[in-house]
Amino acid sequence: MGYTLTEKLLRDHLVEGSYEPGSEIGIRIDQTLTQDATGTMAYLQFESMGLSEIAAELSVSYVDHNTIQVGFENADDHAYLESIAKKYGIYFSRPGNGICHQVHLERFARPGKTLLGSDSHTPTAGGVGSLAIGAGGLDVAVAMGGGAYYLSCPSVINVHLTNALNPWVTAKDVVLKVLQVLTTKGNVGCVLEYSGKGIKKLTAPERATITNMGAETGVTTSIFPSDMQTKRFLEAQGRGYQWLPMEPDRDAEYDRTIEIDMLELEPLASIPHSPGNIKPVNELDMPVDQVMIGSCTNSSYVEMVTVAEILKGKKLPAGVSLGIAPGSRQVLTMMAKSGALSDLISFGGRILESACGFCIGNSMSPRTDSVSIRTSNRNFKGRSGTPSANVYLTSSVVAAASAMMGRFTDPRRLNMIYPTIEMPDHFEIDDSMIIPPLPLEERLKVEISRGPNIGEPPLNNPLPDEVRGIVTIKVGDYVTTDHIMPAGSRLKYRSNVPKYSEFVFEPLDKDFSNRAAEFKSKGVHNLIVAGLSYGQGSSREHAALCPMYLGVKAVIAKSIERIHAANLVNFGIVPFYFVREEDYDSLENGSELLIPHIRDALKSGDVQVRGLSGGKDILLKTSLSQRQKDILLAGGLLPYTVQERKRK
Repeated sequence: MGYTLTEKLLRDHLVEGSYEPGSEIGIRIDQTLTQDATGTMAYLQFESMGLSEIAAELSVSYVDHNTIQVGFENADDHAYLESIAKKYGIYFSRPGNGICHQVHLERFARPGKTLLGSDSHTPTAGGVGSLAIGAGGLDVAVAMGGGAYYLSCPSVINVHLTNALNPWVTAKDVVLKVLQVLTTKGNVGCVLEYSGKGIKKLTAPERATITNMGAETGVTTSIFPSDMQTKRFLEAQGRGYQWLPMEPDRDAEYDRTIEIDMLELEPLASIPHSPGNIKPVNELDMPVDQVMIGSCTNSSYVEMVTVAEILKGKKLPAGVSLGIAPGSRQVLTMMAKSGALSDLISFGGRILESACGFCIGNSMSPRTDSVSIRTSNRNFKGRSGTPSANVYLTSSVVAAASAMMGRFTDPRRLNMIYPTIEMPDHFEIDDSMIIPPLPLEERLKVEISRGPNIGEPPLNNPLPDEVRGIVTIKVGDYVTTDHIMPAGSRLKYRSNVPKYSEFVFEPLDKDFSNRAAEFKSKGVHNLIVAGLSYGQGSSREHAALCPMYLGVKAVIAKSIERIHAANLVNFGIVPFYFVREEDYDSLENGSELLIPHIRDALKSGDVQVRGLSGGKDILLKTSLSQRQKDILLAGGLLPYTVQERKRK
């Protein structure tokens, strides 16, 4: 039996464990990626571990999230990140250079390399054959120092694409179809591997759109083979020498195969409030208040020029707002030189910074009770910055057609020939906004810049012998990391854990942080009870770090998503699962629980929880490797790593 492409790459990078789906393995990481919202804490943790240099082949620090500089906090973080990059030999992509995933695809991603990024949409690089995985910042800090990244050896799902896309149907519709098939839950521990004659018709940027939004299914990553389309893209970026052909063996066997005939696809949309709620665009008919085009999902040069061609010579209808966020400085420059930028401005579009911006809710929030069409990858309730807004996710051409008509529009109904824009043979290459690593002798002279908002990463205590706690909050199904740790205007506090912790669960329960802090001060452990798919969405480790700071010792859930479960372990919070899901109903806010002999119980995996004050006893289970158990006993990955370094 032959190997899948995923298995080939994992076996090639395997440093610990054996390739057995479901077992824990450790892999070597070639490249790392951080962005400013997660990177500041990642580098603070890197420093706390006492690491002196970068051991990965390449590490890049991007500034693309906190670019709205209201107050000193974000600017101070940027100065810290630039100085850290100079000190430790990291490439630094300056504010304004673009969104990390778009820029990394353009300038650094390579076939056959492993990439670990402190952002859940790191799998974007799978569009050029990188095995690219999103993780918490602490895992990335360890990988930068040369440590292995640990994951569950995945099952591999083959997405077999046939034929070619019709006009007005795009790569975004391919991944929306995948979401319709797989939904946003039940795919933990899987990789999506694309194959079939249909992939030959998809350019590398189109493939990147698909691998980017594949993150919403909950899979570990998504990947395409490296073929002539990959070669063409790398050559156009002046990196043809980095091309490497890669494909699965002909007799590779997959755990599951999904067949998609691209000829049968139609324009699709994710409707509020989940990326997995899919409907055909032709079934949607309503006025539109706002249209936002861009984000790491749909912001390549071809996407932007196609939108400009659709809107050229027309005017934005009254009552509709249009924002355009090119994915990178390269894209923006080429748009300006081609005239596309002028066409968009003439139409009435507001040209935004090449940054995450509207996608994470820190700019361009829609009005109350509005309909907002966006080309980004998430439409969780409130993520736009407006809790009452209804956000729909579509392709760029659907967004452009709807902006032009002032209402939801299937672009196939336009009296217009589809503007076919070819990917250029040569992209505009200017890396002057990327600061390369300094020579070693110059690094030694660098002083790290630390503003008053930048604090030390808090350390957890070792896990106690027993947890005597209270259910401080009970939440339902599909609670995202946006619900746990809001982004938007709160992002600027990410390097200040005590301050950021004041906003834990703010969208669901504004009193949670005060309540949790009070229980902690009295020596009572805080417990979180949750339903299905707890912690889906962003990789933000603060959704575990800040609850840890407030004294949370365990999360008890029906299911927990991959990255968040790993982050909980990394910060010494035990991820428990109900043995009987119906026991979820027996717990309420204020329920008092005793988990006796928890350190010993972790070794067996099954835990008896005693309900105090007349409560019901329940059974819990864990799904932990021996390494994860040791990390929890130490109080988290940071104290565990420090201990291991002292031992050696």
